Amino acid sequence: MSRIGKQPVPIPAKVQVNIDGTEVTVKGPKGQLYHKFPVDMTIAQEDGVVVVTRPSDLPKHRALHGMTRALIANMVSGVSEGFERTLEIEGVGYRAEMDGTTLVLYLGYSHPIRVEPPADVEYAAEERGRIVRIRGIDKQVVGELAAEIRKMRPPEPYKGKGVHYKGERIRRKAGKTGKA
Repeated sequence: MSRIGKQPVPIPAKVQVNIDGTEVTVKGPKGQLYHKFPVDMTIAQEDGVVVVTRPSDLPKHRALHGMTRALIANMVSGVSEGFERTLEIEGVGYRAEMDGTTLVLYLGYSHPIRVEPPADVEYAAEERGRIVRIRGIDKQVVGELAAEIRKMRPPEPYKGKGVHYKGERIRRKAGKTGKA
């Protein structure tokens, strides 16, 4: 059983946490995040740490306890350091480039795909368009954008062409064999 919910969330010196009942606002050098948590959880700030407590040991409360603590930790980490996901593009003619702040993807379709960044998110295309970096302060938004871009051309199992996460292993299949 996980004990994540019982761990306090340390607050760095440059981060401010405001708690109003179950509404938490976190301000830091990279921006500001706000989230409203379930009413059952009690959130308090003590001695430079945020502590989350649950009312009982019901399975519902135990699950909310760990989730609430993890979300607050991600908010604090996001406004102080930020999050980044890296995608790799493989395939002949497949590439990415920047047009201002817009990411333009050439993935073998008849048209380029333009991806506009939402607020507090930035894209970067590197190494001749083979690497795409997504940076932001909200972990959920960064991960969701990376998944959406990967979904535009997922890696295929025969040649490995497509968009995949950096470090992701692609299960390869053997192709047809010719006559002997």
